[in-house]
Amino acid sequence: MKTALLFGSSGLIGGHLLNQLIKNDYYDKIKIFVRSVPEINDPKVEIIKTDFNNLENHREDIKGDDCFFCIGTTRQNSPDKNDYRRVELDIPKEIAQIAKSNSINSFVFVSSGYADPKSSGDYLKFKGQVEEELKRLNFTKLGIMRPSFLMGNRKEKRIGEKIGILVFKLLSPLLLGPLKKMIPINSEIVAKAMIKAANENLEINTFESNEIVELVLN
Repeated sequence: MKTALLFGSSGLIGGHLLNQLIKNDYYDKIKIFVRSVPEINDPKVEIIKTDFNNLENHREDIKGDDCFFCIGTTRQNSPDKNDYRRVELDIPKEIAQIAKSNSINSFVFVSSGYADPKSSGDYLKFKGQVEEELKRLNFTKLGIMRPSFLMGNRKEKRIGEKIGILVFKLLSPLLLGPLKKMIPINSEIVAKAMIKAANENLEINTFESNEIVELVLN
């Protein structure tokens, strides 16, 4: 039996992932790292109230087998550029470095379609830079999920994203070849793929939206 570490359990993907980890027989303990304590009453779940500005204080907590990282933000929620960089770049890199130093076996990260460390936009640039750091750390197993538009019920309203999902759903039959990775994907499928990436020996470690679906179906 294994211990899972989950960062971002209150988000769209993270919420599904937590539910799936609780039901999964591979894991007998799930550590969730949170800013505010949620109402969860399950014997498998250990809630760790986390100071994300002082992650070194949690070095002893960041121990286990598989680390799943789903934390993300938006410009709307983090208008300060330094805060945005902290959430999207510094926190995932620091957690991955601590996880590696604690001999955690696998790290599975929610990135984004078209992530690129040389992108002119901060969001795609930061995601790409985290991907580079994860590859450099050389985990035994690495899963990088690059979903397109995420379908699911968010707690917050993202009008632009909803419009984008609607447009791309209508265009989906026309998205062939390299464009297949732009097809919207259900957040629950991403969560299932993350668990699979941590528990199977896969030939690749980076999955575009269409490849995430294929991973779950195979």
